Amino acid sequence: MSKRKAPQESLNEGITDFLVELANYEKNVNRAIHKYNAYRKAASTISKYPSKIRNGEEAKKLDGVGAKIAEKIDEFLQTGKLRKLEKIRNDDTSTSINLLTRHFVISLNLQHSVYLTEYLDLKKIEHKLNHHQKIGLMYFEEFEKRIPRVEMEKMESLILGELKKIDTEYIGTICGSYRRGAASSGDIDILLTHPDFTSETEKQPKLLHAVVDHLESIGFVTDTLSKGDTKFMGVCQLQESDDDEEEYLHRRIDIRLIPKDQYYCGVLYFTGSDIFNKNMRTHALDQGFTLNEYTIRPLGVTGMAGEPLMVNSERDIFDYINYRYREPKDRSE
Repeated sequence: MSKRKAPQESLNEGITDFLVELANYEKNVNRAIHKYNAYRKAASTISKYPSKIRNGEEAKKLDGVGAKIAEKIDEFLQTGKLRKLEKIRNDDTSTSINLLTRHFVISLNLQHSVYLTEYLDLKKIEHKLNHHQKIGLMYFEEFEKRIPRVEMEKMESLILGELKKIDTEYIGTICGSYRRGAASSGDIDILLTHPDFTSETEKQPKLLHAVVDHLESIGFVTDTLSKGDTKFMGVCQLQESDDDEEEYLHRRIDIRLIPKDQYYCGVLYFTGSDIFNKNMRTHALDQGFTLNEYTIRPLGVTGMAGEPLMVNSERDIFDYINYRYREPKDRSE
């Protein structure tokens, strides 16, 4: 009988650790899936590298390690730490959201049970935690459970209905995998806009705050993690009705306020999937356009992007780049 080999420790464990931590931050807090994938790919490549990496220039020769990641590797090797990571770790909101959203895996393998260990350690010192950390700890186990589609549909109906009570000109869309027809979701991602807010006007935080305050007043939003001018991160919970057989769990909710002229590019981007978005951006470039989560712009003969094109629906974006329109449910690949 062959003996199972103990897992070999990576020669570049410090580098891969900080790359994975940055990846989780981009995925859980910023929802920047492309950055998450980039950090994860670099970490995977470096973890398999058979030699100790001496500098960023050496790392840049590896697949998936670009100039920016190489700079971070240099900073880490020279100073033993990363300024960006120190800033993230010192931000209460970021650490709380990261704790709330990452996966809670119980395994005999120590590297897979690290989140459980951290969770149990925090429980021991709960009295010393600040407000944000206590919220993260309070709902940690509830957020590990997926949201069934039927519950997502109820939340969508409630949110869109309440928007119209505040102001009939609000437009809201629940994005992410839910919009693509997924059977369950990890959280609720809402994009919000209003004709009074465009890229040409000043910020309109009152438009976001009015929605959050109203959802709090009806008991749907239960806790706040962060409330800025254009983005709210918090916790929500459906209230029980006579037809409900069990109490609803607390769920993570993000609401982003986007300028009206950038709204449908945002809806397209945050609906995903990441693979679909990447393929669409590539096709746009082939057709002479640059497309991102904010705008679609024509590329001139010099390669410089022109003024943003007017977009009044997702279909407009598909039409500009001569790309066959696909319903959200058909965008998972």
